Amino acid sequence: MKTKIKDIFSKDQNRKVLSVSPKDTVYKAIQKMAKNEVGSVIVLDDEKIVGIFTERDYMNNIILRGLASKKTKIEKVMTKKLAFIRTGDTVEKGLAIMNSKKCRHLPVCEEGELYGMVSLGELVRVVIKDQKATIEYLNEYISMNY
Repeated sequence: MKTKIKDIFSKDQNRKVLSVSPKDTVYKAIQKMAKNEVGSVIVLDDEKIVGIFTERDYMNNIILRGLASKKTKIEKVMTKKLAFIRTGDTVEKGLAIMNSKKCRHLPVCEEGELYGMVSLGELVRVVIKDQKATIEYLNEYISMNY
């Protein structure tokens, strides 16, 4: 059975997604990212998703352009065209989206609302876990027949 995105989130897991306002400075965003050891934050304007800010955005749009992170507003350097995934989609679909869009973080949405966020690392861990379970099952099956 293919693992669904919703299966990644446990019932007790806090699905709170780190966010910033488009008017916040880049410095505030990277402080929040560093404190929480994550590589991205969602940009919300009145609870509406308007973008994402990632480590890659920081590198390409701040460092390489010589901008000051304490003065630059997120809205000037965030990624506005976001890829999303739904809770009922498979982990494999998430990986395919990440591969085609060249991103490492996907907002998870359900019924137009932000449900959570998944990272490339999380999805890869799920695939590895599923593959290990399949290998164990096949090994047991083969061992019982011989």
